[in-house]
Amino acid sequence: MKALWLVSFRPIGKSKVNDFFQSIFVDSIKSLDFDITFSLTQFEEPNVKEFIQKKEIKNFYNDIPKKNLPSGKKYSNKLMLDNALDQFISGGDFQYLIYSTADIVVPNNLFKTLNKIESERFCALIYPNTHITNGKIKNNFWPHYGIDLIIFKISSDDARNFQRIIKNYNQYDWGINENFYVSVAEALNLKISNLYKHSNVLKFDNDFSAFVEDRSWQINSWKENQKYFLEFLRENNLNKLYAFGSYYYLLFKIFRFKDLNLSLFLSYLIFYPYNLIKKIFYKLTNLFK
Repeated sequence: MKALWLVSFRPIGKSKVNDFFQSIFVDSIKSLDFDITFSLTQFEEPNVKEFIQKKEIKNFYNDIPKKNLPSGKKYSNKLMLDNALDQFISGGDFQYLIYSTADIVVPNNLFKTLNKIESERFCALIYPNTHITNGKIKNNFWPHYGIDLIIFKISSDDARNFQRIIKNYNQYDWGINENFYVSVAEALNLKISNLYKHSNVLKFDNDFSAFVEDRSWQINSWKENQKYFLEFLRENNLNKLYAFGSYYYLLFKIFRFKDLNLSLFLSYLIFYPYNLIKKIFYKLTNLFK
């Protein structure tokens, strides 16, 4: 069996911290006993091609000039996905299409866990991540935002249908990805499995000081992409709460009793009663002010 791994790398040589994280990410995938090809779409990020050559990884490599993007945009996860689906279909013998960020450590038992899923078609993911900050692992049940590893087991026909439903969809820069991919799983009628009780994703906190990507930039980017996403949801008769409900709706959609263990139960318990009450209290306090 073969997997096509959709990812993009940050510039190499701009931040030693980010370079180190990306190197660990690649090494964690190379250590897996599986036939994996990277689908790499870059946007003129320097030194990436030399990095992957040094790492000796199989890959499809595309570089899209930034001048081909809308003014002020740096990258597009949608264009990355377009290339990956073309490669998945033309490759002919891929069984897995995998999306991830490049700042994680992939669990070494990933494909053993996937093989235990009895369905021929599915979407699997791991939530929550276990964050590493300043070299220290935080508790692994705290419900951080972010789903950074999503696996589709699909056929070529599924991939063509995937292409069809996202034909008019757009996305640029940061945000919406996990919301989008989970909604696609519903559109393709794929069973969803959270592999958290079997596998663990380690997530590094990036060195954002090396890039102009502060929280304000992220929020503005998310709001722009929300507009594109809402149109996608309307076209495919999917619930608008994917775009408006934040993680409160997303975690509801991926919830399955069969996926629960004690840590995941604690994550849901913290996210809904604790976080929701805290958020409501914060908004009421501001309202009365």
